[in-house]
Amino acid sequence: MPGGIELAVIVGVVILLFGGKKIPELARGLGKGIKDFKSAVKDDEKPEEKVADVKEIKTEVKETTVEAKNTTTTTAPKA
Repeated sequence: MPGGIELAVIVGVVILLFGGKKIPELARGLGKGIKDFKSAVKDDEKPEEKVADVKEIKTEVKETTVEAKNTTTTTAPKA
């Protein structure tokens, strides 16, 4: 592991290369990338929940279709 002096030199070189204004933008981008990666991994871990959600939506659509067919209105023809 680098010691205190080595870390100070590394930080100094990074500041010289990127400048003080660019470092927060880089850190923000890195943080967003890590957050997106974690959420993608989390989403991939539970595919069975997505299948259950799709089945539930299909059931709701079928029920709505049946209700719509059962609630037809009749109108008397105009004379």
